[in-house]
Amino acid sequence: MKELSEKDIERFAEKVRETNNYKVLKDAIMANGINGATLNNNAIVALPTVFSEEVETGKVANQMKSGRCWIFAALNTFRHRITAKLNIKDFELSQTYMMFWDKLEKSNFFLESILKTLDEPLEERLLSWLLTHPQQDGGQWDMLVSLVNKYGVIPKQAMPETYQSSNSPELNSILDAKLRVCSLELRRMHNEGKVDNELQAAKTEMMGNIYKILVYLLGEPPKIFDFEYRDEKGKFHRETTLTPQGFFEKYVGINLDEYVSVINAPTKDKPFGKTYTVQFLGNVVNGRPLKYLNVDMKILKGLAVEQIKDGETVWFGSDVARYSDRKAGVLDPDLYDYEAAFETPFNLTKAERLDYKESMLTHAMVLTGVNIVNGEPNRWKVENSWGEEVGNKGYFVMSDKWMDEYTYQVVVNKKYLSKDLVKAFNQEPIELKPWDPMGSLAIIN
Repeated sequence: MKELSEKDIERFAEKVRETNNYKVLKDAIMANGINGATLNNNAIVALPTVFSEEVETGKVANQMKSGRCWIFAALNTFRHRITAKLNIKDFELSQTYMMFWDKLEKSNFFLESILKTLDEPLEERLLSWLLTHPQQDGGQWDMLVSLVNKYGVIPKQAMPETYQSSNSPELNSILDAKLRVCSLELRRMHNEGKVDNELQAAKTEMMGNIYKILVYLLGEPPKIFDFEYRDEKGKFHRETTLTPQGFFEKYVGINLDEYVSVINAPTKDKPFGKTYTVQFLGNVVNGRPLKYLNVDMKILKGLAVEQIKDGETVWFGSDVARYSDRKAGVLDPDLYDYEAAFETPFNLTKAERLDYKESMLTHAMVLTGVNIVNGEPNRWKVENSWGEEVGNKGYFVMSDKWMDEYTYQVVVNKKYLSKDLVKAFNQEPIELKPWDPMGSLAIIN
């Protein structure tokens, strides 16, 4: 290995000082930050907030200081149906209710994973990966489906936000600490020769403690509740003794088995037209397994456009931190000119960004509109879950170029898939390692 010499460093410094407008650029970036100094206002002007195809939605929700974007995005697609059906505004489903069951199920999933890997050395990559984050806020569409199928949904009024649901770092810290203690105890019992039924009994006792922690932090989920609301005409409505499953069936009324995840991961190891799943990734044991169909980006966008045109919003996953401006509510690769500022290229392809850990799915939002010009989309309307203080009252505009480069997944009804795509989706999925980029979870807040 060769160290940097004083001569090398002096040559670097001389080259920087020879840069055109060196002092102006340095002072501007130091004073305003790299994004503030390189913001391209033309990119903002080029993305007006009107769309040829748009689904009417309402006030955006706010996930606060938590990584529940995937839950918020999914429940937003449900509430769009409810508000249209019942003619009500500003209605939300309980994100805390879904969070409670997700945390409980993820904890059980983690401990089951520990039981499956009792003979794995601690220093091996798999155990290291499992123990790094025993559970966390992030998730995927299929994980949401597993929760809804088992537990249903409820209105927010039946289980509102708590301090810890809106501020999840402390919750995650205490749960992870307890789960690591549990994993140590299970492995110790295994080394002492305890048999499977003894290990399962111990795990069940451990899950009782996890349940208690969650009740204290998030409240106890109701089994039966009343639903009261006043519609836009002022008429009062009340329905009593609803169950969460009954509420979903009556007020959402969709078959979640008809919705599938379509991804665009253009890497050499993931041919298009194949399906994929991820080892050791999930929440509900024996729930719906993760399954993705990998397709060309043009196909992915076409499926999203068809669903929006039919009046239904689209859950999607992307890398929201790349070339985005929260204040303006703009997502566009031309938003910041880093290359001009530093006079050096940042020109990885989408596949190379995935392969070299530069990008992955980090955040879930909802597509609520698209602008079509000469049969092709040029911008998209996005409902976020960061409250009304960002973007246009919480809504973002995404350029089609950003869609191509940083969107990785959409969830659409199977009816929009061609016969060939349906056949491809029905294939047995190829298993990916837990640390594969397509095993990343929507978690950014």
